[in-house]
Amino acid sequence: MSPPLRVTKKRGVKLAEDIRTGVFVCDCGSNIAGYLDCGEIAEYAESLPNVVFVKENLYTCSEAGINEIKDAIKDEKLNRVVVASCSPRTHEPLFRESCAEAGLNPYLFEMVNIRDQCSWVHMKQREQGNEKAKDLIRMGVAKAALLQAQEPIQSEMDPKAMIIGAGISGMTSALALANRGYQVFLVEKSREVGGLLRNLHKLAPADVDAEELLTKQKMAVTNHENIRLLTSTTISEIQGYIGHYDVTVSANGTEEKFGVGVIIIATGAKVFRPEGLFNYDGKRVITQFELEGLFRTKKFEAKNVVMIQCVGARSEERKYCSRICCMTAIKNSIAIKERDPEATVHILYRDIQAYGTENETLYQRSKQLGVRYIKYDQERPPEVQDEAVKVYHHLLGRELELVQDLVVLSTPLIAGEDNEELSKLLRVTLDENKFFLESHVKLKPLDFATDGVFLCGNAHYPATIREAISQALGAASRASIPLAKGMMTVEPIVSVLADEDACRGCGLCEALCPYGALEIVRTEKGRKVRVIPVACKGCGICAATCYVHALNINSYTDQQVEEQIRAFLSG
Repeated sequence: MSPPLRVTKKRGVKLAEDIRTGVFVCDCGSNIAGYLDCGEIAEYAESLPNVVFVKENLYTCSEAGINEIKDAIKDEKLNRVVVASCSPRTHEPLFRESCAEAGLNPYLFEMVNIRDQCSWVHMKQREQGNEKAKDLIRMGVAKAALLQAQEPIQSEMDPKAMIIGAGISGMTSALALANRGYQVFLVEKSREVGGLLRNLHKLAPADVDAEELLTKQKMAVTNHENIRLLTSTTISEIQGYIGHYDVTVSANGTEEKFGVGVIIIATGAKVFRPEGLFNYDGKRVITQFELEGLFRTKKFEAKNVVMIQCVGARSEERKYCSRICCMTAIKNSIAIKERDPEATVHILYRDIQAYGTENETLYQRSKQLGVRYIKYDQERPPEVQDEAVKVYHHLLGRELELVQDLVVLSTPLIAGEDNEELSKLLRVTLDENKFFLESHVKLKPLDFATDGVFLCGNAHYPATIREAISQALGAASRASIPLAKGMMTVEPIVSVLADEDACRGCGLCEALCPYGALEIVRTEKGRKVRVIPVACKGCGICAATCYVHALNINSYTDQQVEEQIRAFLSG
């Protein structure tokens, strides 16, 4: 049974600076109310300074909960709103927008996370979790009293885009943006476009001819009036921020500079070469990628093929699963059996990754054609000999000797060697495997924390052709939003030079800023720091390291933080 929802109003209270704060405590179903006493917490909020309205909601983020916030702002003349619920990372934009719709500046809103920081981490400590929630709300209310109205920061947008990498994902993104009328610079370090697609034979599960798809995309890119293709070109320098990126590229010893508003990373990946593994020699023991080449050139003649999965992946060196290797092996095993039904094909696997109904259908079809699957133990890997492969069969409980005239190793895609350098140029992050890391796996899977930079395809993680194309269209869609607006709007929670006289122009903040949002300039008062608001993400590194306290972060000022500390200590 749901707990009773409470509403409390305090009237006739003399308020300091006429601050009227409304506090909304969310049960979040049982996520919070199952472990905390939300009624007691809401009652406590009534006693806090400047609080004139308190409401406990079952779900504050629901339509009913949002409407209650709007109504309270109007009816109770609230000029500050505090919501105690879940993560600001996911829900703060929603609550801010609701405040704005009710006529309250959205930056007079403060959010307190009592789910992640209280109910979830103190499930078995109800009393302590309750007290912590009260502390956090008390601190949030204290900070809210010092919040100031802010206006979004706007900057004009250069209506051009640069796409780094001209594989299938890069070409798809380029065409998507160019077809919308935007000028696109498509930069490729190789002489030819296409990336890994140049060496593939057929594309599963639709059995599309890779060469035909590549030719079609290449012609479309080459002949498009809005696309400027730059092959054999490397990027020397990238300066600026969303809407105003200044790019320097180099080709054949000649440098060229141009400006763009957004950038898409589509650099792809490369195939791991299993040197020193399973007697790999590139002739009798080859990779799936090299097998595709034999299919393309019609030089495949083997009669007894053994494929070994997870070669160089899911190991101490590379702990990740490359995802596409299993389906590549299944696709190629079918191709072999269709060429020669009498050929024998064994796939030695640790686990099979055949996600999706179409891939599962291919998996079943390979078995129907006679492909044999044998599960091997990582601790007892197959042994490749001159004319056979030895493998221990778990179900049979004995070692098998498989005749072979060709061994095919399924190796993972690995990050490109240029990723680290490019990540430094663009100030974007990489994961532990050197693939580019998105801002948020669910909320912003194609964005970086750095505004104006997007990613797709194998630059992000190993992907099938279908997935790469889908991501490319998504990245182009994301990039076209600021391009279409012609004006970039960013949150005003950024660094500000609060005390110009105190600034000594030492450059420490500039050196530490991960987004390039600070620069040292000469003024009438000497060397001073200048903030580029549209590039700033409000991370606070500069303000925290400024030893003369010249810099501040809007909505996280020194005074506000000090007031939160006082409120905590007063408890």
